[in-house]
Amino acid sequence: MRLAMIGLGKMGANMVRRLRQGGIEVVGYNRSKEIMDTLAEEVGMLKAATIAGVVKQLEGPRIVWLMLPSGKPTEKAIKELEKRLSFGDVVIDGGNSNYHDSMRRGALLAQSGIGYIDAGTSGGIWGLKNGYCLMVGGEGQHVKIIEPILKVLAPAKDRGWAHVGPRGAGHFAKMIHNGIEYGMMQAYAEGFALLRGKADFHFDLAQVSELWRHGSVVQSWLLDLTANSLQADQQLDEIAPHVPDSGEGRWTVAEAIELGVAAPVITLALQMRFASRDEEGYGNRMLSVMRNAFGGHDVKKND
Repeated sequence: MRLAMIGLGKMGANMVRRLRQGGIEVVGYNRSKEIMDTLAEEVGMLKAATIAGVVKQLEGPRIVWLMLPSGKPTEKAIKELEKRLSFGDVVIDGGNSNYHDSMRRGALLAQSGIGYIDAGTSGGIWGLKNGYCLMVGGEGQHVKIIEPILKVLAPAKDRGWAHVGPRGAGHFAKMIHNGIEYGMMQAYAEGFALLRGKADFHFDLAQVSELWRHGSVVQSWLLDLTANSLQADQQLDEIAPHVPDSGEGRWTVAEAIELGVAAPVITLALQMRFASRDEEGYGNRMLSVMRNAFGGHDVKKND
């Protein structure tokens, strides 16, 4: 079996490696040639200089998996593939696209008889070793075509992947997955900050995190990764308190508002990420001014 992988970043490259380990041939394309050369030498990936060159190296039904940033890069690639693929071929978007875009793109490709699958993909840099969790949306006939690929990429043939619904459902499930992830990360971060703040007890945060990994209700893979990080460094002095967001948390909160579903934990976790990037702190300065105005409280001046 052969497919194409367009987008060979950290996840895309490791997915190629795992596919090759599973005996699936891969034609790869990336704007940067270095990673293509590396994968060609390392695992025997076939290289293509252009998207047109990718398509020429595939046989029907041609399968093209995209691992590109959401938005314009994915949109551009799909428009080019629309011109070059034909009836019965399948495009898989494994990036973090907005599910509304996935529904629209699927409808567009369907006009030419091209299948579209939105595959919410989780696993990060550990997917090569552990396998990827794949939340798949699309028509059953197209999912059936790519099932051998999903079984290789997933942690096992019978788990870690599922056809969760029609076009858009895969990326919707991944969006909610990431929203939950925001909340979990925020809860762990606050908990360890509280432990560190109780200076009288001199908590060893690495010890506590390791303790919680075994038999605790809060054990998780995220805690495993946190424990590993704390073993290396508990002070985090060299880490800036600046937390970016990929956009999926914003979409999750917007969807909660649209559906009228209460999601306070996810919403606050997203807001805390915004707060971490507020270098000006104007709102907090205004709070200090107001306290002084009504209560005569001292205002701390900048050094």
